[in-house]
Amino acid sequence: MGNLLLLLIVGGFFYWIFQSYSRYTTYSQEAFKNFSVSKDSLQKSDLGLFVALVAKVAKADGRVDALEAQLISIMFDDISNVFPEPQKTKDILKQIFDEEKNRTDNIQDVAYKLGSAIKRDRAKQQQFMGFLIQLAFVDGEVSQSEEIVLQTIASSFEFNPDAYHAIFDQFEKMMKNVQPKANISDAYRLLGVSESDDISTIKKAYRKLIRQYHPDIIKSQGKDESYMQEATAKTQEINQAYEMIKKAKQ
Repeated sequence: MGNLLLLLIVGGFFYWIFQSYSRYTTYSQEAFKNFSVSKDSLQKSDLGLFVALVAKVAKADGRVDALEAQLISIMFDDISNVFPEPQKTKDILKQIFDEEKNRTDNIQDVAYKLGSAIKRDRAKQQQFMGFLIQLAFVDGEVSQSEEIVLQTIASSFEFNPDAYHAIFDQFEKMMKNVQPKANISDAYRLLGVSESDDISTIKKAYRKLIRQYHPDIIKSQGKDESYMQEATAKTQEINQAYEMIKKAKQ
C-alpha cells in the first residue's frame, strides 16, 4: 500500500486543484441557514443540479451498482446536513436522483444550467467535475457510456479539455495500481473483522469504513491535495475486500 500512497501524493496538477478546495467554503450551514427547502428550490440550486448529474453518471452504464449506491447515500447525508431540515432535504435529493437517473434526454440541459451557475467559479467547476469522474471510476473502470456522459457534462460546463483529460488520466493510472487482496485473510484484516463474524457484522464494518473514506464534495473542503485520490483508492480496496469475503461466505 505504501507505493500506492506515494503515487497518490504525486502530481502538480492535483496539488493546484486541492489548494483551490481548501479555500472553497461556500457549502456550510451558515451559507444555507435562510434557504427555503422545497423540491423546486433544491432542483434549481447548484447542489440539486449536481445531484441530477450524479444520477446521470451513476446510471450511465445501465445500473447503479452497490458501491455507487453506498457512496451516493453518504453524499446525500453530507449535502443535506448543510441545509435547514436535513431529513426533508435528503428525501427530496433522493427524489431528484431517482427521477433523473432514468432520463437521458436532458443531460446537456442540466449540465448547462449548472455550468452557467458556476461559470465564474473555477474551483467549484474543478470540484464538481472531479467528483463526477471519481464516481465513474469507483467500480474500477469507466465504461464507454459513462465516458460519453462525462464528456457531455464537461462540454456543457465549457470545462477546459486539457484539465478534464488530466483529471481522467490521473484517476485511470491510479486505479490500475489498486491491487485486489491476495488472500481472504488480508481481506478480513482490512475490514477489521474475523472469519467467525457473521455477514451482518461484516457489512456493518464495511459500511463504517466506506463512510470513513468516502470522498465527497462537502468533506473534500479543507483537505490536502491527495484527499480525493487516496479516498477513491481506499474505497475501491475496501469494496474489493468486502466482495471477496461475501463470495467466501456464500
